[in-house]
Amino acid sequence: MAADHEYRFSFGPWNIGEGADPFGPEVRTPYTFAKKLDWFESLGFEGVQFHDDDVVENLEELSPEKCLEKAREVRKVLEDRSLVAEFVAPRLWFHPQTVDGGFTANSAADRQYALDRTLRTIDIAREVGTKAVVIWLAREGTYIREAKDAKLAYERILETLNKMLAYDPEISIWIEPKPNEPTDQAYVPTIGHAVAMAYQSDDPSRVGGLIESAHALLAGLDPADEMAFALAHDKLGSVHLNDQNGLKYDQDKSFGSANLRSAFNQVRVLDENGYGKRGEFIGLDVKVMRTQRQEGSVDHLVNSKATFLHLVEKVRTLDKDLERQYIEARDYEALDAYILRHLMGISS
Repeated sequence: MAADHEYRFSFGPWNIGEGADPFGPEVRTPYTFAKKLDWFESLGFEGVQFHDDDVVENLEELSPEKCLEKAREVRKVLEDRSLVAEFVAPRLWFHPQTVDGGFTANSAADRQYALDRTLRTIDIAREVGTKAVVIWLAREGTYIREAKDAKLAYERILETLNKMLAYDPEISIWIEPKPNEPTDQAYVPTIGHAVAMAYQSDDPSRVGGLIESAHALLAGLDPADEMAFALAHDKLGSVHLNDQNGLKYDQDKSFGSANLRSAFNQVRVLDENGYGKRGEFIGLDVKVMRTQRQEGSVDHLVNSKATFLHLVEKVRTLDKDLERQYIEARDYEALDAYILRHLMGISS
């Protein structure tokens, strides 16, 4: 099996959850933030993914100075555990002023709230020790298209990106695309849209993307191809590996759970194109099954990491000469069968 040290792994505190869904109760007892952090090192994870209010609880009630003080305290807690913050993202989808979107809201006051909170997130990110800020455009969309001017909405998103870049000349912005949920139709639904926005920004070198497997699948796209596109443009800041059973709600299944071959191809495109060599994380955004008992609260993280490493081994032991022969002979049936046998561990 491939050595752990060749890749760095991360997940977010929300990935150790209580199992509640929109129609049901919690099924597991919540763990404290400190307890969750204790698991990172023991499970072999170095990076912590954060929302702004994961770092600073109740930040809306605190002064900017107090927020920064709290962020510094969290950084010290991370350092004491040999952990680092991978990124911080503004949580812009629960506040009443973001019901109609933040950056694309029809209300100027609501747009200003979203910008102010995003700039505060940048300050929090710097204090907690990361220059990466993730933008998940959760409510930047519509339930009916007539509700917003789409061209104007894209212009407003771009304006926000440029204000972020101007606010701190050292940050990087990673746009995390998703085609729907919670809105019916979202703006910037794919990595192609995100990369286009990056090139249009005032500093394209500091704007890239974060690709989540399930989000690509919800758009009807191949996550490996989405990753390849971002890599071809040197715009893949990070990944959220997970899985998805069809075009449903965002399921965040364990990596490889629904489609092992798709997972193999995601690992392959990352491993063969040098992803991680500059310190990029293999991020997981997976949720334990809703009805899992308390004692299995982190099994999905352990299993997803193990699946990734096992697939790295499968990628690196693939017979490339044989693969090339099949391709040159245009014998794709043989190639298909070989890949399946390789994944199943069948030697002939």
